[in-house]
Amino acid sequence: MPENDPVCSAPAEDLPSAARGGPLSYALSRVARLHRIAAGRRLRELGLYPGQEFLMMALWDCGPVRQSALIQSLGLDPSTVTKMLQRLEQCGHVRRRPDPADRRAVLVEATEDGEALRARVEEAWSRLEEDSLTGLTPAERADLVRLLGRLEENLCHEAGEEAGVCAPQAGGA
Repeated sequence: MPENDPVCSAPAEDLPSAARGGPLSYALSRVARLHRIAAGRRLRELGLYPGQEFLMMALWDCGPVRQSALIQSLGLDPSTVTKMLQRLEQCGHVRRRPDPADRRAVLVEATEDGEALRARVEEAWSRLEEDSLTGLTPAERADLVRLLGRLEENLCHEAGEEAGVCAPQAGGA
């Protein structure tokens, strides 16, 4: 980010008055936004839009899956996932076909091109991780993952059904 970017230039102690009761929430929102921007830049280099990598990760780990199960596992609006799938299909990364067990259902799977994308996404995420954690010791990194897992667990309880799927994540409490 450029130093003259107003998002990056405000000192942390200069919280907006409405955020003074929630400095951690404010910091998390800012960090999440900046992380998404940085991830988006890396993903654009791969021809992906932010969020599509999560869909691909699900397919890489699960293999062919029903579109309805994919929507549920991602915890996103069905129209959002449908749009993602259309774009990924147009790029040749996924294919959709009728489920042989239930012709009304649609199976989604990564294509050969989609499978080849995996190593590049892994590399982009690894670079983002290193850039994000520069200056933190291995112990601080482990603590951060553990603490963020605890926050995620708390927020899943708070968000309830709106959060979609709130399964425990690696490094959680």
